[in-house]
Amino acid sequence: MPAGLLGIEELNRSDIEQVLARAKDFQQVQAQPVKKYDLLRGKMIVNLFFESSTRTRTSFEIAAKRLGADAVSITAAGSSVSKGESLVDTLNTLGAMRPDAIVMRHAASGAPHFLARYLPTPIINAGDGTHEHPTQALLDARTILDHRPTLEGLKVAIIGDIAHSRVARSNMYLLSKFGAHVVLCGPPTLLPRELGRLAPNVSLTYDMDEAIRDADVIMMLRVQLERQHETPFPPGEYFGFYGLRLEHVGAAKPDVLVMHPGPINRGRELSSEVADSQRSVILNQVENGVAVRMAVLERVLNQ
Repeated sequence: MPAGLLGIEELNRSDIEQVLARAKDFQQVQAQPVKKYDLLRGKMIVNLFFESSTRTRTSFEIAAKRLGADAVSITAAGSSVSKGESLVDTLNTLGAMRPDAIVMRHAASGAPHFLARYLPTPIINAGDGTHEHPTQALLDARTILDHRPTLEGLKVAIIGDIAHSRVARSNMYLLSKFGAHVVLCGPPTLLPRELGRLAPNVSLTYDMDEAIRDADVIMMLRVQLERQHETPFPPGEYFGFYGLRLEHVGAAKPDVLVMHPGPINRGRELSSEVADSQRSVILNQVENGVAVRMAVLERVLNQ
């Protein structure tokens, strides 16, 4: 794996397999009375989040502490960025404090890549604009593999606001490397046709029934109103066309997995009956976020 983790696109299949295998080892710690290792004792990790986050930021903090590292979390509102300091100066200031890694989320696509060229400190991308969210795709893959022997040959329907979704892009890159068939589905305004050319084994449709038919995995996406410049669908209208309901689940494989990166909006992206059903693995995704981020931190810091 390259220094740091900037995206899934740049990783090869072997890199991904090693992270997923190590994450499976770390899953066991969840059931232990003492959930702590000394693998990264003496290491310092800075979580620098320029966008709001609950799951990703918290799971990186927990992952670092379970590995024995120290973790400091900084939000944009609580940093000198709010006083007008540039992003480069902020990162240079942090770099001068000699952290061992910086976990970064930013609204601008490519921001972690830009800073990785300036700083010797490894940077882990916790989501950059509409570009990538690599650890989300890794934890999604780990969750699928907890229920399926392989990703090869699976039909994975990713449905919703594809245009603004870094989760969709990272999953598309990862799943295509393992021979899964990815179907991207959403309203025409939220489904750019060029996305179908970014990776092999990817198809596009505006028809939700077509996307879900015989699917092994249904991955719903949050409608990202904060990134949309066009007039959004009214919630009820969007749910009528692209909200996941029990009748949709019945058209997929009998053992279909229902996923969502969170936060979920019940009644807009999926119904409560689906979110709380036995087919839902949404909470498993959250749990696997810690194990996967432990694997990523260990690999980045022990290279």
